[in-house]
Amino acid sequence: MTDLFPTSTDTPVPEADAAEAAAALLPTGPGPQAPSETEDRSDAGGLDPASATGGATEVIDAEELVYEKPEEEAQTTSPYDLPGKWYVVHTQSGYENKVQQNIEARRRTMGAESTIHDTVIPMEDVVEVKGGKKVTTKKKMFPGYLLVRADLNDASWDVIRNTPGVTGFVGQGRRGSKPSALKRKDVENFLQVKTDGKQTARRTKPRLLYEVGETIRVKEGPFADFSGEVAEINEDQLKVKVLVNIFGRETPVELEFSQVAKL
Repeated sequence: MTDLFPTSTDTPVPEADAAEAAAALLPTGPGPQAPSETEDRSDAGGLDPASATGGATEVIDAEELVYEKPEEEAQTTSPYDLPGKWYVVHTQSGYENKVQQNIEARRRTMGAESTIHDTVIPMEDVVEVKGGKKVTTKKKMFPGYLLVRADLNDASWDVIRNTPGVTGFVGQGRRGSKPSALKRKDVENFLQVKTDGKQTARRTKPRLLYEVGETIRVKEGPFADFSGEVAEINEDQLKVKVLVNIFGRETPVELEFSQVAKL
């Protein structure tokens, strides 16, 4: 009888030989590699950026992405365009600051703040000599005067006119008439200009203490107490040439700033 389940007569294969046989079945060529980014884009139906532009991809510098807004010019405000008009008030000499304080106090206590807006003492840079050196100091442009910006009516006029130390308005006509206001050219020449809301000094060259043609007095040296006319000013050397009358003749004498004084 034939066995339904015949027993295999093959010789068992050792485990080591089986491993070698299995290894022989594996492919000996290079294994599969991961697709590149380019291939991924191609397979996805997209185009490579380099091929789309017909060449290498353009590189944009980071600095080109920064947008620099051009600096805007500073906005200036003319003092003439502020509310009210500017008037020149005459004061007792040497009391300009005190009169300014008095006007400010009176306009607050008398309820005139809406009509009397501002009071200013015009200042300018002046070159002087101190200790043998040239220095620039601020001086009152018009000693004995100050400027008031106001909507001048009977009430505001009375507040200013009756302030202690005020002797009157400049440009006032017949008795009782209102004074004339300053023109734009004069206001902008006397006052500072506001830039972007900030008060800034007008850029002007400092004025020398002495001027050509001015008569001054010699206070030191062999010509002390002589007076003469300024013929020339040497700002760099801090000297002035004065025409001094000696024995009936005008003789040019060179003196230092510290040796002369105003009359």
